[in-house]
Amino acid sequence: MSGTLKFAALGLDHGHILGMAEGMAAAGAEFAGYWGTGSPPPLEKLRARFPDVPQCEDMAQILGDPSIGLVLIAAIPDERAALAIAAMEAGKDVMVDKPGCTSAAQLAALRDCVARTGRIWSVNFSERFRVPSATRAGELIRAGAIGEVVNTVGLGPHRLEAPRRAPWFFERARYGGILTDIASHQIDQFLHFTGAETAEISMATVANRAHPEYPGLQDFGELALRSPRATGYVRVDWFTPGALPVWGDGRVTILGTEGYIELRKYLDPGHGPQTDTLILVNGTRMERIDCRDAGLPYFAALAADIRDRTQTAMAQSHAFEVMRLALEAQALAEGGTVWAQPD
Repeated sequence: MSGTLKFAALGLDHGHILGMAEGMAAAGAEFAGYWGTGSPPPLEKLRARFPDVPQCEDMAQILGDPSIGLVLIAAIPDERAALAIAAMEAGKDVMVDKPGCTSAAQLAALRDCVARTGRIWSVNFSERFRVPSATRAGELIRAGAIGEVVNTVGLGPHRLEAPRRAPWFFERARYGGILTDIASHQIDQFLHFTGAETAEISMATVANRAHPEYPGLQDFGELALRSPRATGYVRVDWFTPGALPVWGDGRVTILGTEGYIELRKYLDPGHGPQTDTLILVNGTRMERIDCRDAGLPYFAALAADIRDRTQTAMAQSHAFEVMRLALEAQALAEGGTVWAQPD
């Protein structure tokens, strides 16, 4: 592919579509159009941010346009796999909001489609790709600042705000379960920061602790992972309290053999509203580092991968493995069979 990369959006049901589009636009790609009514808030925000981008009446306008190289998808989670497959079969590469799929059958179909078409299926794990402190943490780990990473603890609290949610948000079959959905972020970070290509789920639980009026909602989930050289713990929930000025106090602690890193991504309580604070402690340094200027390399790397047919933004195997583990954790937590996805 030569010239400016053009992208379009299919499905506008989650607000993450705005960050996905902004990221690609900032990387120099051209937003060519979007399809799907979606929920009112995401659609309205997209229109306000990109007023000159046309809304297409038919998905076929996007899939049939040979000038569009990338499709962004933030539809209802259980619809994302089918849209991604349609886009890849039309010759497009895909960036899909997490979770990239909601069932083992969908994941198997996506694997088959990628193998058949040679297209890129990339999952936008925004809690890493749109967080500058995560960028800086990766740089420090690669530089040996904390030695070999042996453990991560990932916390993903969210604010429920039930009245503004669309009905699908409370339907287990549609959003995929709390571990498939939210915890895929933390699984991605475990594999990335530990350098593991694969792992296994050693424990997983889900529950509805405080919202009986929404029986399909899982408001709490946790899981544990292990790879040959590291372990990890993940806790996700919908219990962010009202006084917090952001949607969640997301944090990651990364333990190495020679030190540790803590990411306070969205604010640092007690130290003001600043985002992207990184705490580094090792044998010679104990620092609180402002990472707001660390950059977000995923989007430009994905554009380069589309041009060069490389895998620098995210290995295809990594995207598949994160979703395999998330789905396996969900199945284990719900008492189902823990299945093995074929290579």
